[in-house]
Amino acid sequence: MAKNINVKVAKQGLKVTQASDIAQDKLHLKADAVIVGSGAGGAIAAFELARAGKKVIVLEAGPYIPSEKFSEMLAVAMGTLYQDHGGQSNMNGDIAILQGACVGGSTVVNAALCFRTPDYYLKLWGKQFGLTNLNMAAMTPYFEKVERNLNIKTVGSSETSPGALLIGPGMKKLGFPEGRARRNIKDCALTGSCFSGCASDRKQSMLVTYLPWAVAHGAIIYADTRVTQVLAEGNKASGVLAEVIDPATGKKKADVRIDAPIVVLAAGPIQTPLLLQKSKLANSSGQVGKNFACHPTLSVTAEFPFEVNDFHGATHSLYMDKHTLPEKGGYLLLNAIQEPVEASFQAEPGTGKPYVAYMSGYKNTIRLISLIHDKNVGEVRWENGQKQIHYTVDNDDFEAMKKGLITTARILFAAGARKLYLPSSNKAEIESAAQVESVIGALKNEPARYKYTSFHPQGTCRMGRDAKTTVVNPYGETHDVKNLYVADASLLPTSIGYNPSETVYALASYISDRIVKAHA
Repeated sequence: MAKNINVKVAKQGLKVTQASDIAQDKLHLKADAVIVGSGAGGAIAAFELARAGKKVIVLEAGPYIPSEKFSEMLAVAMGTLYQDHGGQSNMNGDIAILQGACVGGSTVVNAALCFRTPDYYLKLWGKQFGLTNLNMAAMTPYFEKVERNLNIKTVGSSETSPGALLIGPGMKKLGFPEGRARRNIKDCALTGSCFSGCASDRKQSMLVTYLPWAVAHGAIIYADTRVTQVLAEGNKASGVLAEVIDPATGKKKADVRIDAPIVVLAAGPIQTPLLLQKSKLANSSGQVGKNFACHPTLSVTAEFPFEVNDFHGATHSLYMDKHTLPEKGGYLLLNAIQEPVEASFQAEPGTGKPYVAYMSGYKNTIRLISLIHDKNVGEVRWENGQKQIHYTVDNDDFEAMKKGLITTARILFAAGARKLYLPSSNKAEIESAAQVESVIGALKNEPARYKYTSFHPQGTCRMGRDAKTTVVNPYGETHDVKNLYVADASLLPTSIGYNPSETVYALASYISDRIVKAHA
């Protein structure tokens, strides 16, 4: 436990009220603050406000799955820990947009990779959106704080995965810098199962850090509880309405009303704008749900003439960010362990014998991811009673992806690969380094052709000083409704080109301090 967290927590498990614990069909509760969502932003806000002496209630739409029930099998985790059972996607269906839907949110199922927000973006936000308060001098104490609390440290040599040990020399051979990943992990068990939940509690997710600390300070957590409306009186937030849903039947078990003078939305960059749209609040700018970005990624799978067995070690061990800034290329490369279920759909080897042969050679493969800094061209809407994510990779961003794929392919061949599989719905292989430029250069930006994955939705409740063009002010409060705050990746004014988890941790800490000071 971090040195500055002076609380006692249970050795195992977390005190959570679940649907199975509720007998009555109506609940009317009162609190000083109600927080919607229990992930990166919500958990930190819950702890900071509870530590300040406020009565805090946290509402999580997903279930509470204790770590001892994690199977560390992705196929199982998708059905129990992910939004829409892992099926959430854009309207075209070609980008899997993965989010956690459980107590602890996406921090339970992410790869634990952490980057401080580059000064480039803080300066950009100051210039374009008036966020001069979020300069590096002001934010550094918050980065340092969450790094202490979450044990964010550089991957050690003993944690480096077998695939990374091949990719590193490939990068060096071509003159690319090898970045060592930083993760919120304590004494990693090296199982390579980050995306399925960490059964050993080594990953310092909200499930084993800020949420237990918040509960130790009196916060109350309700799982299986879906918020349906934010309440406001005049121009001030006054609470929320919610429904307790029995996860076994999918049926409503109870109606919930919580009266609270402070409401913090931290349900994520898709659910937070949808909730504001349903509530018809905080949208005088017309920007709620707009400016969606998601860092689309494509994984190139490399086959080697020997067994690599790249299924243990740090999920991410290294990265290459020489070309990450938009004017330098706009892509980030990350190595990643590939679990068998992921391997089975990342490439298109065919069916029958070709597919069996491909999966039989899985132990000989590794992957390298190209993640792009995309423009905020998407929109999240609540239409016809359903969620809609309108987003396609635009042509300029696809050119950035092609540059990333070319670099990826060159590195993998330099590392000793004998064949590459591109993540296309049509079979696409590269047999030699000489083919890289021609094969990837010929790729066209065609909807539904490529197997994109996104772990980083962001930007749908843009933060800024101008109430006409943004949703949330520089201190996390919505322009239109007082005491209604947002503390998740919805805030990000632009895509940041790096995994946004530490950015959210720091912003949530910053905003929580502002809330405490404003409501002392």
